[in-house]
Amino acid sequence: MPKLIERFMSHPIRWLPLGFFAAIVVATSLLLLPVSREGSEGAGFVEALFTGTSASTVTGLVIVDTGSYWSPFGQVVIMVFIKLGGFGIMTTSALLGMMVSRKMRLRHRLAAQAEVKTGAFGDVRLILLKALVVSVSVEMTVAVILSVRFYTHHGFSAGEAAWNGLFHGVSAFNSGGFSLFSDSLSGFALDPVVIMPVAVAAIIGGLGVPVIFELARRGHGRKRWSLHTKLTIAGTSFLFVGGFVVFLLFEWSNPATLGQFAWNERFMPAFFQSVVTRSSGFNSIDTGAMHEHSMFAAIVLMFIGGGSASTAGGIKVTTFFLLLAVIWVEVRGEPDVSIFRTRVCNEVIRQALSIALLYVAFIASGTILVQALSEHNALPVMFEVTSAAATVGQSTGITAELDSAVQMILSVMMFIGRIGPIVIATALAIRYRPRRFHFPADRPIVG
Repeated sequence: MPKLIERFMSHPIRWLPLGFFAAIVVATSLLLLPVSREGSEGAGFVEALFTGTSASTVTGLVIVDTGSYWSPFGQVVIMVFIKLGGFGIMTTSALLGMMVSRKMRLRHRLAAQAEVKTGAFGDVRLILLKALVVSVSVEMTVAVILSVRFYTHHGFSAGEAAWNGLFHGVSAFNSGGFSLFSDSLSGFALDPVVIMPVAVAAIIGGLGVPVIFELARRGHGRKRWSLHTKLTIAGTSFLFVGGFVVFLLFEWSNPATLGQFAWNERFMPAFFQSVVTRSSGFNSIDTGAMHEHSMFAAIVLMFIGGGSASTAGGIKVTTFFLLLAVIWVEVRGEPDVSIFRTRVCNEVIRQALSIALLYVAFIASGTILVQALSEHNALPVMFEVTSAAATVGQSTGITAELDSAVQMILSVMMFIGRIGPIVIATALAIRYRPRRFHFPADRPIVG
Protein backbone atom coordinates (compact mmCIF):
# COMPACT_ATOMS: atom_id res chain seq x y z
CA MET A 1 0.00 0.00 0.00
CA PRO A 2 2.75 2.58 0.82
CA LYS A 3 4.41 1.87 -2.53
CA LEU A 4 1.06 2.29 -4.30
CA ILE A 5 0.51 5.63 -2.59
CA GLU A 6 4.07 6.74 -3.36
CA ARG A 7 3.64 5.77 -7.00
CA PHE A 8 0.34 7.64 -7.24
CA MET A 9 1.89 10.76 -5.73
CA SER A 10 5.10 10.52 -7.77
CA HIS A 11 3.99 13.07 -10.37
CA PRO A 12 3.94 16.71 -9.25
CA ILE A 13 0.61 17.63 -10.81
CA ARG A 14 -1.14 15.23 -8.44
CA TRP A 15 0.01 17.41 -5.56
CA LEU A 16 -2.05 20.36 -6.78
CA PRO A 17 -5.50 19.00 -5.81
CA LEU A 18 -4.09 17.86 -2.47
CA GLY A 19 -2.56 21.27 -1.89
CA PHE A 20 -5.83 23.08 -2.42
CA PHE A 21 -7.72 20.47 -0.40
CA ALA A 22 -5.32 20.94 2.50
CA ALA A 23 -5.74 24.70 2.30
CA ILE A 24 -9.53 24.34 2.43
CA VAL A 25 -9.28 22.06 5.48
CA VAL A 26 -7.01 24.48 7.32
CA ALA A 27 -9.09 27.52 6.38
CA THR A 28 -12.30 25.80 7.49
CA SER A 29 -10.73 24.73 10.77
CA LEU A 30 -9.58 28.26 11.53
CA LEU A 31 -12.95 29.75 10.65
CA LEU A 32 -14.66 27.27 12.98
CA LEU A 33 -12.80 28.75 15.94
CA PRO A 34 -15.05 30.91 18.16
CA VAL A 35 -12.62 33.82 17.74
CA SER A 36 -13.32 33.88 13.99
CA ARG A 37 -16.95 34.98 14.31
CA GLU A 38 -18.46 38.13 15.77
CA GLY A 39 -20.34 37.44 18.98
CA SER A 40 -20.04 34.65 21.50
CA GLU A 41 -20.97 31.74 19.23
CA GLY A 42 -18.70 30.11 16.69
CA ALA A 43 -19.45 29.82 13.00
CA GLY A 44 -21.55 26.99 11.63
CA PHE A 45 -19.78 24.18 9.79
CA VAL A 46 -21.45 24.93 6.45
CA GLU A 47 -20.63 28.64 6.70
CA ALA A 48 -17.00 27.91 7.59
CA LEU A 49 -16.52 25.27 4.90
CA PHE A 50 -18.19 27.32 2.16
CA THR A 51 -16.24 30.46 3.05
CA GLY A 52 -12.96 28.56 3.43
CA THR A 53 -13.46 26.93 0.04
CA SER A 54 -14.45 30.19 -1.61
CA ALA A 55 -11.39 31.98 -0.19
CA SER A 56 -8.88 29.21 -0.98
CA THR A 57 -10.18 28.87 -4.54
CA VAL A 58 -10.35 32.70 -4.91
CA THR A 59 -13.98 32.54 -5.96
CA GLY A 60 -15.75 35.11 -3.80
CA LEU A 61 -19.16 33.49 -3.43
CA VAL A 62 -20.49 34.00 0.10
CA ILE A 63 -23.45 32.81 2.14
CA VAL A 64 -22.87 35.23 5.05
CA ASP A 65 -21.87 38.89 5.10
CA THR A 66 -18.08 38.98 5.36
CA GLY A 67 -17.89 42.32 7.13
CA SER A 68 -20.46 41.64 9.86
CA TYR A 69 -20.43 37.84 10.34
CA TRP A 70 -16.68 37.33 10.63
CA SER A 71 -14.52 38.93 13.31
CA PRO A 72 -11.26 40.74 12.46
CA PHE A 73 -9.44 37.44 13.05
CA GLY A 74 -11.81 35.63 10.68
CA GLN A 75 -11.35 38.34 8.07
CA VAL A 76 -7.57 37.98 8.33
CA VAL A 77 -7.94 34.22 7.79
CA ILE A 78 -10.03 34.86 4.68
CA MET A 79 -7.52 37.38 3.30
CA VAL A 80 -4.56 35.06 3.92
CA PHE A 81 -6.18 32.17 2.10
CA ILE A 82 -7.23 34.43 -0.76
CA LYS A 83 -3.54 35.26 -1.11
CA LEU A 84 -2.49 31.62 -0.87
CA GLY A 85 -5.14 30.51 -3.33
CA GLY A 86 -4.33 33.23 -5.83
CA PHE A 87 -0.63 32.60 -5.79
CA GLY A 88 -1.08 28.86 -5.93
CA ILE A 89 -0.82 26.51 -2.98
CA MET A 90 2.01 24.54 -4.52
CA THR A 91 4.00 27.60 -5.55
CA THR A 92 3.58 29.07 -2.09
CA SER A 93 4.74 25.90 -0.35
CA ALA A 94 7.68 25.70 -2.73
CA LEU A 95 8.67 29.28 -1.90
CA LEU A 96 8.38 28.66 1.83
CA GLY A 97 10.49 25.53 1.53
CA MET A 98 13.10 27.41 -0.47
CA MET A 99 13.27 30.23 2.06
CA VAL A 100 13.73 27.77 4.93
CA SER A 101 16.22 25.35 3.41
CA ARG A 102 17.48 27.38 0.42
CA LYS A 103 17.22 24.21 -1.57
CA MET A 104 13.99 23.32 -3.32
CA ARG A 105 13.09 19.67 -3.61
CA LEU A 106 12.78 18.46 -7.17
CA ARG A 107 9.17 17.38 -6.62
CA HIS A 108 8.14 20.81 -5.35
CA ARG A 109 9.91 22.57 -8.20
CA LEU A 110 8.05 20.46 -10.73
CA ALA A 111 4.76 21.09 -8.95
CA ALA A 112 5.37 24.82 -8.96
CA GLN A 113 6.26 24.66 -12.63
CA ALA A 114 2.98 22.89 -13.37
CA GLU A 115 1.02 25.50 -11.42
CA VAL A 116 2.46 28.60 -13.12
CA LYS A 117 2.60 26.79 -16.49
CA THR A 118 6.17 27.67 -17.33
CA GLY A 119 8.34 25.39 -19.38
CA ALA A 120 11.69 26.72 -18.24
CA PHE A 121 12.78 24.27 -15.56
CA GLY A 122 15.98 25.95 -14.47
CA ASP A 123 14.46 29.32 -13.55
CA VAL A 124 11.37 28.18 -11.64
CA ARG A 125 12.67 29.59 -8.36
CA LEU A 126 13.39 32.96 -9.96
CA ILE A 127 9.95 32.99 -11.56
CA LEU A 128 8.26 32.28 -8.24
CA LEU A 129 10.17 35.07 -6.52
CA LYS A 130 9.32 37.52 -9.29
CA ALA A 131 5.68 36.48 -9.16
CA LEU A 132 5.63 37.11 -5.42
CA VAL A 133 7.24 40.53 -5.87
CA VAL A 134 4.77 41.52 -8.60
CA SER A 135 1.73 40.37 -6.67
CA VAL A 136 2.74 42.03 -3.40
CA SER A 137 3.70 45.25 -5.21
CA VAL A 138 0.32 45.52 -6.94
CA GLU A 139 -1.58 44.60 -3.79
CA MET A 140 0.25 47.14 -1.64
CA THR A 141 -0.12 49.89 -4.25
CA VAL A 142 -3.87 49.37 -4.44
CA ALA A 143 -4.07 49.06 -0.66
CA VAL A 144 -2.38 52.44 -0.14
CA ILE A 145 -4.57 54.18 -2.73
CA LEU A 146 -7.78 52.76 -1.28
CA SER A 147 -6.74 53.42 2.32
CA VAL A 148 -6.03 57.08 1.64
CA ARG A 149 -9.27 57.46 -0.27
CA PHE A 150 -11.36 55.77 2.42
CA TYR A 151 -9.78 57.97 5.09
CA THR A 152 -9.94 61.32 3.28
CA HIS A 153 -13.23 61.09 1.39
CA HIS A 154 -15.46 58.42 2.96
CA GLY A 155 -15.22 59.09 6.68
CA PHE A 156 -13.28 55.98 7.72
CA SER A 157 -11.01 56.06 10.74
CA ALA A 158 -7.31 55.52 10.06
CA GLY A 159 -7.44 51.89 11.22
CA GLU A 160 -10.62 51.09 9.29
CA ALA A 161 -9.27 52.73 6.15
CA ALA A 162 -5.97 50.82 6.33
CA TRP A 163 -7.63 47.46 6.94
CA ASN A 164 -10.29 47.90 4.25
CA GLY A 165 -7.66 49.09 1.79
CA LEU A 166 -5.39 46.10 2.45
CA PHE A 167 -8.20 43.55 2.34
CA HIS A 168 -9.64 44.84 -0.93
CA GLY A 169 -6.19 45.24 -2.48
CA VAL A 170 -5.37 41.58 -1.87
CA SER A 171 -8.84 40.48 -2.93
CA ALA A 172 -8.68 42.52 -6.15
CA PHE A 173 -5.34 41.26 -7.49
CA ASN A 174 -6.03 37.63 -6.58
CA SER A 175 -9.55 37.70 -8.08
CA GLY A 176 -10.89 36.95 -4.61
CA GLY A 177 -14.04 39.02 -4.93
CA PHE A 178 -14.52 39.14 -1.15
CA SER A 179 -15.59 42.52 0.18
CA LEU A 180 -16.08 43.84 3.69
CA PHE A 181 -19.04 45.90 2.46
CA SER A 182 -22.46 44.23 2.32
CA ASP A 183 -23.14 45.67 -1.15
CA SER A 184 -19.60 44.94 -2.43
CA LEU A 185 -18.37 48.13 -4.14
CA SER A 186 -21.79 49.46 -5.16
CA GLY A 187 -21.42 52.30 -2.67
CA PHE A 188 -18.31 53.47 -4.55
CA ALA A 189 -19.65 52.96 -8.08
CA LEU A 190 -19.01 56.59 -9.05
CA ASP A 191 -15.68 57.00 -7.24
CA PRO A 192 -12.90 56.45 -9.81
CA VAL A 193 -10.18 56.46 -7.13
CA VAL A 194 -11.75 53.32 -5.64
CA ILE A 195 -13.14 51.62 -8.74
CA MET A 196 -10.23 52.05 -11.16
CA PRO A 197 -7.39 50.71 -8.93
CA VAL A 198 -9.49 47.64 -8.16
CA ALA A 199 -10.19 47.19 -11.88
CA VAL A 200 -6.51 47.59 -12.83
CA ALA A 201 -5.45 45.09 -10.16
CA ALA A 202 -8.03 42.59 -11.42
CA ILE A 203 -6.79 43.09 -14.99
CA ILE A 204 -3.13 42.52 -14.05
CA GLY A 205 -3.97 39.48 -11.94
CA GLY A 206 -6.11 38.10 -14.75
CA LEU A 207 -3.36 38.30 -17.40
CA GLY A 208 -1.29 35.47 -15.96
CA VAL A 209 2.31 35.02 -14.89
CA PRO A 210 3.74 34.23 -18.38
CA VAL A 211 2.18 37.33 -19.94
CA ILE A 212 3.22 39.68 -17.14
CA PHE A 213 6.83 38.49 -17.27
CA GLU A 214 7.01 38.65 -21.05
CA LEU A 215 5.61 42.17 -21.12
CA ALA A 216 8.18 43.21 -18.52
CA ARG A 217 11.02 41.49 -20.37
CA ARG A 218 10.21 42.37 -23.98
CA GLY A 219 8.37 45.65 -23.52
CA HIS A 220 5.78 46.83 -26.00
CA GLY A 221 7.31 45.35 -29.14
CA ARG A 222 4.39 43.24 -30.26
CA LYS A 223 6.43 41.51 -32.95
CA ARG A 224 8.61 39.98 -30.24
CA TRP A 225 5.70 38.67 -28.18
CA SER A 226 4.93 34.97 -28.10
CA LEU A 227 1.68 33.70 -29.58
CA HIS A 228 0.33 33.13 -26.08
CA THR A 229 0.90 36.75 -25.08
CA LYS A 230 -0.55 38.08 -28.33
CA LEU A 231 -3.66 35.93 -27.92
CA THR A 232 -4.10 36.90 -24.29
CA ILE A 233 -3.68 40.64 -24.85
CA ALA A 234 -5.83 40.73 -27.99
CA GLY A 235 -8.51 38.48 -26.53
CA THR A 236 -8.62 40.32 -23.21
CA SER A 237 -8.93 43.68 -24.96
CA PHE A 238 -11.72 42.39 -27.19
CA LEU A 239 -13.63 40.97 -24.23
CA PHE A 240 -13.23 44.19 -22.23
CA VAL A 241 -14.65 46.28 -25.04
CA GLY A 242 -17.33 43.74 -25.92
CA GLY A 243 -18.45 43.33 -22.32
CA PHE A 244 -18.48 47.08 -21.79
CA VAL A 245 -20.66 47.67 -24.85
CA VAL A 246 -23.03 44.81 -23.96
CA PHE A 247 -23.57 45.92 -20.36
CA LEU A 248 -23.89 49.56 -21.40
CA LEU A 249 -26.53 48.83 -24.05
CA PHE A 250 -28.49 46.18 -22.16
CA GLU A 251 -28.55 47.97 -18.79
CA TRP A 252 -28.63 51.60 -19.96
CA SER A 253 -32.28 52.14 -19.04
CA ASN A 254 -32.54 49.66 -16.17
CA PRO A 255 -33.39 51.79 -13.09
CA ALA A 256 -32.04 49.09 -10.77
CA THR A 257 -28.57 49.06 -12.36
CA LEU A 258 -27.05 51.66 -14.71
CA GLY A 259 -30.31 53.57 -15.10
CA GLN A 260 -30.04 54.89 -11.55
CA PHE A 261 -27.10 57.08 -12.58
CA ALA A 262 -26.98 60.17 -14.78
CA TRP A 263 -26.25 59.36 -18.43
CA ASN A 264 -22.63 60.51 -18.19
CA GLU A 265 -22.06 58.45 -15.03
CA ARG A 266 -23.03 55.09 -16.50
CA PHE A 267 -19.81 54.38 -18.37
CA MET A 268 -17.50 53.61 -15.45
CA PRO A 269 -19.86 51.09 -13.74
CA ALA A 270 -20.35 49.37 -17.12
CA PHE A 271 -16.58 49.17 -17.65
CA PHE A 272 -16.02 47.88 -14.12
CA GLN A 273 -18.68 45.21 -14.58
CA SER A 274 -17.02 44.11 -17.82
CA VAL A 275 -13.68 43.72 -16.01
CA VAL A 276 -14.80 41.90 -12.87
CA THR A 277 -17.30 39.56 -14.54
CA ARG A 278 -14.45 37.48 -15.99
CA SER A 279 -12.29 37.43 -12.88
CA SER A 280 -13.38 38.66 -9.46
CA GLY A 281 -16.69 38.68 -7.64
CA PHE A 282 -16.82 42.42 -7.03
CA ASN A 283 -19.70 44.43 -8.41
CA SER A 284 -20.65 48.10 -8.58
CA ILE A 285 -24.26 47.43 -9.58
CA ASP A 286 -26.84 44.93 -8.35
CA THR A 287 -26.09 41.81 -10.40
CA GLY A 288 -29.36 40.18 -9.41
CA ALA A 289 -31.31 43.11 -10.85
CA MET A 290 -29.80 42.85 -14.33
CA HIS A 291 -31.95 41.92 -17.32
CA GLU A 292 -31.95 38.26 -18.33
CA HIS A 293 -30.02 38.92 -21.54
CA SER A 294 -27.35 40.70 -19.49
CA MET A 295 -27.13 37.65 -17.21
CA PHE A 296 -26.62 35.41 -20.25
CA ALA A 297 -23.82 37.70 -21.44
CA ALA A 298 -22.27 37.57 -17.96
CA ILE A 299 -22.45 33.76 -17.98
CA VAL A 300 -20.52 33.69 -21.27
CA LEU A 301 -17.87 36.05 -19.89
CA MET A 302 -17.52 34.01 -16.69
CA PHE A 303 -17.21 30.83 -18.74
CA ILE A 304 -14.33 32.33 -20.75
CA GLY A 305 -12.51 33.71 -17.72
CA GLY A 306 -9.04 35.26 -17.74
CA GLY A 307 -5.54 34.41 -18.86
CA SER A 308 -3.75 31.10 -18.39
CA ALA A 309 -1.71 30.76 -15.18
CA SER A 310 -3.60 33.72 -13.75
CA THR A 311 -5.73 34.25 -10.67
CA ALA A 312 -8.87 34.14 -12.83
CA GLY A 313 -10.85 31.02 -13.68
CA GLY A 314 -12.91 29.84 -16.65
CA ILE A 315 -11.66 27.98 -19.68
CA LYS A 316 -9.19 30.86 -20.25
CA VAL A 317 -8.98 33.49 -22.97
CA THR A 318 -6.48 31.61 -25.12
CA THR A 319 -8.62 28.47 -25.07
CA PHE A 320 -11.71 30.36 -26.21
CA PHE A 321 -10.00 32.20 -29.06
CA LEU A 322 -8.17 29.06 -30.18
CA LEU A 323 -11.57 27.40 -30.58
CA LEU A 324 -12.84 30.40 -32.55
CA ALA A 325 -9.77 30.07 -34.78
CA VAL A 326 -10.52 26.37 -35.33
CA ILE A 327 -14.06 27.23 -36.42
CA TRP A 328 -12.79 29.97 -38.73
CA VAL A 329 -10.26 27.62 -40.33
CA GLU A 330 -12.93 24.99 -40.94
CA VAL A 331 -15.22 27.57 -42.54
CA ARG A 332 -12.41 28.69 -44.84
CA GLY A 333 -11.35 25.13 -45.61
CA GLU A 334 -7.74 25.64 -44.57
CA PRO A 335 -5.61 22.69 -43.40
CA ASP A 336 -3.82 24.38 -40.47
CA VAL A 337 -4.87 26.64 -37.62
CA SER A 338 -2.73 29.76 -37.89
CA ILE A 339 -2.99 32.86 -35.69
CA PHE A 340 -0.81 35.95 -36.10
CA ARG A 341 1.12 34.09 -38.82
CA THR A 342 1.96 31.29 -36.42
CA ARG A 343 0.73 27.70 -36.80
CA VAL A 344 -0.87 26.18 -33.72
CA CYS A 345 0.14 22.62 -32.81
CA ASN A 346 -2.55 19.95 -33.02
CA GLU A 347 -1.82 18.90 -29.43
CA VAL A 348 -2.74 22.37 -28.18
CA ILE A 349 -5.98 22.32 -30.17
CA ARG A 350 -6.93 18.97 -28.63
CA GLN A 351 -6.20 20.35 -25.17
CA ALA A 352 -8.37 23.40 -25.84
CA LEU A 353 -11.25 21.23 -27.04
CA SER A 354 -10.90 18.94 -24.03
CA ILE A 355 -10.93 21.82 -21.55
CA ALA A 356 -13.93 23.50 -23.16
CA LEU A 357 -15.99 20.31 -23.41
CA LEU A 358 -15.16 19.30 -19.84
CA TYR A 359 -16.23 22.71 -18.57
CA VAL A 360 -19.48 22.59 -20.55
CA ALA A 361 -20.27 19.14 -19.16
CA PHE A 362 -19.24 20.25 -15.67
CA ILE A 363 -21.46 23.35 -15.68
CA ALA A 364 -24.38 21.55 -17.32
CA SER A 365 -24.27 18.75 -14.76
CA GLY A 366 -24.02 21.21 -11.89
CA THR A 367 -26.90 23.29 -13.20
CA ILE A 368 -29.16 20.26 -13.56
CA LEU A 369 -28.29 19.00 -10.08
CA VAL A 370 -28.72 22.35 -8.32
CA GLN A 371 -31.91 23.09 -10.25
CA ALA A 372 -33.36 19.75 -9.14
CA LEU A 373 -32.60 20.51 -5.50
CA SER A 374 -33.74 24.14 -5.40
CA GLU A 375 -36.86 26.13 -6.17
CA HIS A 376 -35.20 28.93 -8.11
CA ASN A 377 -35.50 29.60 -11.83
CA ALA A 378 -33.02 28.05 -14.22
CA LEU A 379 -31.22 31.26 -15.21
CA PRO A 380 -30.16 32.37 -11.70
CA VAL A 381 -29.14 28.78 -10.95
CA MET A 382 -27.00 28.60 -14.10
CA PHE A 383 -25.49 31.96 -13.17
CA GLU A 384 -24.48 30.78 -9.68
CA VAL A 385 -23.19 27.42 -10.93
CA THR A 386 -21.10 29.05 -13.66
CA SER A 387 -19.76 31.55 -11.15
CA ALA A 388 -18.72 28.71 -8.84
CA ALA A 389 -17.25 26.51 -11.59
CA ALA A 390 -15.35 29.41 -13.15
CA THR A 391 -14.30 30.67 -9.67
CA VAL A 392 -15.58 34.17 -10.43
CA GLY A 393 -17.81 34.92 -7.46
CA GLN A 394 -20.48 36.99 -9.20
CA SER A 395 -23.87 36.29 -7.66
CA THR A 396 -27.53 37.11 -8.16
CA GLY A 397 -27.98 36.75 -4.42
CA ILE A 398 -29.58 33.30 -4.28
CA THR A 399 -26.54 31.37 -2.99
CA ALA A 400 -27.24 32.35 0.61
CA GLU A 401 -30.87 31.19 0.19
CA LEU A 402 -29.99 27.69 -1.01
CA ASP A 403 -30.16 24.60 1.20
CA SER A 404 -26.99 23.48 2.95
CA ALA A 405 -26.72 20.44 0.66
CA VAL A 406 -26.80 22.66 -2.42
CA GLN A 407 -24.22 24.99 -0.90
CA MET A 408 -21.97 21.97 -0.39
CA ILE A 409 -22.40 21.10 -4.06
CA LEU A 410 -21.29 24.61 -4.98
CA SER A 411 -18.30 24.21 -2.65
CA VAL A 412 -17.25 21.08 -4.53
CA MET A 413 -17.71 22.91 -7.83
CA MET A 414 -15.48 25.75 -6.64
CA PHE A 415 -12.77 23.26 -5.70
CA ILE A 416 -12.96 21.38 -9.00
CA GLY A 417 -13.25 24.61 -10.96
CA ARG A 418 -10.08 25.99 -9.38
CA ILE A 419 -7.82 23.03 -10.04
CA GLY A 420 -9.40 22.52 -13.45
CA PRO A 421 -10.82 19.49 -15.25
CA ILE A 422 -7.67 19.16 -17.30
CA VAL A 423 -5.54 18.98 -14.13
CA ILE A 424 -7.74 16.24 -12.70
CA ALA A 425 -7.63 14.31 -15.96
CA THR A 426 -3.84 14.62 -16.06
CA ALA A 427 -3.50 13.54 -12.43
CA LEU A 428 -5.56 10.38 -13.03
CA ALA A 429 -3.96 9.44 -16.34
CA ILE A 430 -0.49 10.83 -15.89
CA ARG A 431 1.60 8.79 -18.29
CA TYR A 432 1.69 9.44 -21.99
CA ARG A 433 1.69 6.12 -23.83
CA PRO A 434 2.63 6.50 -27.50
CA ARG A 435 1.32 3.79 -29.80
CA ARG A 436 3.72 1.74 -31.89
CA PHE A 437 1.02 1.30 -34.48
CA HIS A 438 -1.94 3.24 -35.88
CA PHE A 439 -5.45 2.01 -36.64
CA PRO A 440 -6.90 2.50 -40.13
CA ALA A 441 -8.32 5.99 -40.70
CA ASP A 442 -11.94 6.67 -41.64
CA ARG A 443 -14.31 9.65 -41.93
CA PRO A 444 -17.52 9.31 -39.89
CA ILE A 445 -20.38 11.62 -40.83
CA VAL A 446 -20.66 14.69 -38.59
CA GLY A 447 -23.44 17.26 -38.42
